[in-house]
Amino acid sequence: MRDRLKRWRRSLGGAAVALGTAVGLGGALASPAVAADGPAPVTSYAYTSAAGDYVGGGRSGAYREPTAQFTMVGDAGHARFSVSTADEWWDIDLAAPKGETLRPGVYRDAENVFGATGRSPGLNVRGNGSACSDLYGQFTVNQIVVDAAGSITLLDASYTQKCESASAPPLKGTVKYRALPLSYTYQSEPGDWIGQGKSATHLGATSIFTLRDAPEGGVAFAVEGKREDWTAEFRPPSGERLTAGRTYQVTGAEGGAWMNVSGNHHGCNSYTGEFTVDRLYFAGDGKVSGLAARFKQFCDDSTAALTGTIHHGA
Repeated sequence: MRDRLKRWRRSLGGAAVALGTAVGLGGALASPAVAADGPAPVTSYAYTSAAGDYVGGGRSGAYREPTAQFTMVGDAGHARFSVSTADEWWDIDLAAPKGETLRPGVYRDAENVFGATGRSPGLNVRGNGSACSDLYGQFTVNQIVVDAAGSITLLDASYTQKCESASAPPLKGTVKYRALPLSYTYQSEPGDWIGQGKSATHLGATSIFTLRDAPEGGVAFAVEGKREDWTAEFRPPSGERLTAGRTYQVTGAEGGAWMNVSGNHHGCNSYTGEFTVDRLYFAGDGKVSGLAARFKQFCDDSTAALTGTIHHGA
């Protein structure tokens, strides 16, 4: 595969590939709804180059359609993401160790994809005619989806590359190909029982996410990873269904909106605060398929807040 990719020519044009089978994601994101009112996948490339980096030349850039054109070729063994504008071009190659396939996770000690040795993953980022001969780096795969033929239809990844020396100035970048948001971030004030005063961000490289319908018109979200596990459930007032673009006040009143964000085996007797549903999507069968939400929660009678954001395919 790597030799064949080396000979491929870059074909330019926007991508329009249906989402297929998810690798290592879990939950509803494995087959996200792509309805007319569904989430809009993002295709983009951004990089930052430290002074002295040979490939990036100390510059930075960010690219989106329609001013840039993107192509994805290869498979989960070796993928090439290409970017082209009127003045620039970039090729980003990511490859699993020999005999393996790319899955969500962190790939350390990457070598040049066209000569990687042993069990090393492969990386090669080339821009505007500049490339490394030998390279040192790592990359992270947050999400990857392939179709029945093995072609990549969704990729969310980032990389760090150093040319010729492990101490060389770095080139860093992010690759998104028809990617959907997937993250959980929280901040806990000192005295908050649930979060214990900590903060963290969970992404697909380290954590597994699920999203499902909950009783009384609500939705339930869960994430586990990085030695943590969290659950969050949001319900509208009695007789209603959650609505995007609305902020719900949680007072504990009978029949009112309700939420419960718990983490690492810590829970409360009562919860107050508010949550906002920024985006909410449902599949054709009516089940929830995407959620973007923010919350601020107080446990029992505490004045210490737990705040957070949820993105699951939205």
